[in-house]
Amino acid sequence: MGVSVFQALAAGVRRLYGVRPAADPVVEVGMRVFADVTGIMRSRMGRLVMPKVFDLMEARSAVVVRGLFGDPRLALEHRSPLPALRRQLRLAGRYRIPLRIVQIIARPERAGDRVAEVGERLGTMLAAPPAMTPAERLDHVERVLGRLATLAPLLFPSPAAGLVTFGLAARLLRGRSRPGELQTVLRGLPHNVTTEMDLALWHAATRIRADEASVRALSGPGLPGPGELPPVLRRELDGFLARYGHRAVAEIDVGVPRWSEDPAHVLGVLANYLRLDDPALAPDAVFERGAREAEAMAEELGRRAGGLRGRVVRFALGRARLLAGYRETPKNYLIVTLGEVREHLRAAGADLAGRGLLDEEGDVFMLTLAEVRAALGGADHRGLVRDRRARYARESRRRHIPRVLLSDGTEPEAVASGTPAADGALTGTPASPGTVTGPARVVLDPVGARLTPGEILVAPSTDPGWTPLFLTAGGLVMEMGGANSHGAVVAREYGIPAVVGVADATSRVTTGQTITVDGTSGAVLFPDDEEKDR
Repeated sequence: MGVSVFQALAAGVRRLYGVRPAADPVVEVGMRVFADVTGIMRSRMGRLVMPKVFDLMEARSAVVVRGLFGDPRLALEHRSPLPALRRQLRLAGRYRIPLRIVQIIARPERAGDRVAEVGERLGTMLAAPPAMTPAERLDHVERVLGRLATLAPLLFPSPAAGLVTFGLAARLLRGRSRPGELQTVLRGLPHNVTTEMDLALWHAATRIRADEASVRALSGPGLPGPGELPPVLRRELDGFLARYGHRAVAEIDVGVPRWSEDPAHVLGVLANYLRLDDPALAPDAVFERGAREAEAMAEELGRRAGGLRGRVVRFALGRARLLAGYRETPKNYLIVTLGEVREHLRAAGADLAGRGLLDEEGDVFMLTLAEVRAALGGADHRGLVRDRRARYARESRRRHIPRVLLSDGTEPEAVASGTPAADGALTGTPASPGTVTGPARVVLDPVGARLTPGEILVAPSTDPGWTPLFLTAGGLVMEMGGANSHGAVVAREYGIPAVVGVADATSRVTTGQTITVDGTSGAVLFPDDEEKDR
């Protein structure tokens, strides 16, 4: 189901840009969604832009992509950047994006107004009649997925204004700032829906802590079931889910249950928070301390620049702090949409199961949208679903997931020759400045994971479903990501030293092993090994 959902979303993006590619850019490989970037690789503009985006979001893939530029199978076919540039300019002009960025920089409160306006439009788009047939629900799903891209240009100016002002400050501070200082300015940002969610859960935990029955329920060897929650815990959980129940771990997969359906992960995080009893390490205190440090650093950098340059730096960094937090909003609105899509598909699945065309409601997520429509017309896909479930179970056990694949199945990163660090250290992309030494906790699935305060989280990747764990983590190491990926951004906001894009981190680090994370240089060190070598 995930592939066809993203194919529908991609079709909306293509209509927005007026692009008609020769092949669908969204493909399925090993029951996973991959983007086919062959056309981008054969375009001069694509080669210019895509690696720079990967530098920020997925640094290891950026290196792999640049290494493929010389492959004759990916030779340039579209040498002129003008067609792509014209499409970008048309879109920017149609939605008045440059003007809106300037207006938001001048009056930052407009960013919040714009986000709220888009939220209202999204609500109107998602609204559906109370009584719908399964076929009407499917029509509604396809209509929503096809139109969602039209909201992106309306949201873009708010975070873009923050990036523009931050980039301006970085340019003005060349040669005047030290490594990690500019990243410090991005701690404790307002208007970030992900950190707001994390802090809302922490505040719920502080209220739960005052109720003895709730503490007992979360302190046992197992988590309480939905019907076993004490009143205070029930009230706090319901309040959190009313606002954030559309979220989940691996939430871009429409087949994954939302927290509103299965709150086990949320209860586990609450139990984890109750173990944090040092007021200095309380997440709200850490967040506020990070905000103060960020504001002090912005002032210091302005003073260091001096004169008119310094005043511009202070203004730009102040605007960046007010606006950069909005970068999480588009993803949140996407997840709101996928949550609604999931509800409609579940209803269709229940109808098909009731008619004997599927074994159970959840089987609908093993079908494409076209296959669901055929099933609603009477097609029996039960055998197909069983085959796919067996394949999905096999693929779920796969530990190594390639970031980049060629059409012949080659993984370029695996065949490339890399030079390991001479001292045995792991290297990656600096994501959040600072240094921390502590025991590692390797987590492959955050559901049910418990992190002792101060442990260093080592994970393959993270999304907003992981970030409640950040509140008690002493540091972060990720196999995926770049300086502007989700995990890096949230780590900076909490002032957690972080290194991302560290190849094979979850297999080369073991739980309990003492490691040092240097988020300024991008190194992960093993002090126990260094001691043995002496």
